[in-house]
Amino acid sequence: MESDADLMLAVARGDEAAFEELLRRHGDSAWRLACRFLADASEAQDVVQEAFLNILRAAPRYRATAAFRTYLARVVSRLCLDRARKKRPSYMEMPPERPDREPPAIDGIAARERDRAVRRALEDLPPKQRMTVVLAYYEGLGHRRIAETLEISQKAAERLLSRGRAALEGRLRKWVEE
Repeated sequence: MESDADLMLAVARGDEAAFEELLRRHGDSAWRLACRFLADASEAQDVVQEAFLNILRAAPRYRATAAFRTYLARVVSRLCLDRARKKRPSYMEMPPERPDREPPAIDGIAARERDRAVRRALEDLPPKQRMTVVLAYYEGLGHRRIAETLEISQKAAERLLSRGRAALEGRLRKWVEE
């Protein structure tokens, strides 16, 4: 199996199959990241399409200085943050299934209440804090990878995450204490 970096080099040479393989490998995770931040499946799909088009256009200049997944998350994050500047997005705890699938049922009133509380609390965070929280807790990235993704220092990523976590704990005290 070819590495993502090898596939990007093939994309730079015009290999459409390599591009389709990258889209197959990483399209869903890019969509989940965008959907969690934007809380809109359709808008998330638009962001993913735009991200992959940007990557396709930039393929000749691609240098494997970071993992492709980090590179893709950086492109998706920038697009989401750009949209946040234009309008205030809302946050989704769990994105719905892709549009061509049935969305999962949410069990229990308490779970729905908790999800709404988390969504509201995240919506109140500044966009970069919100993106940092999403990258850390829902994408599983560490401080170094968050810093690479958002193109900030590792210390800045740590501070953003710490401030975001503190703000969330204050807003979600009821749920934390239970």
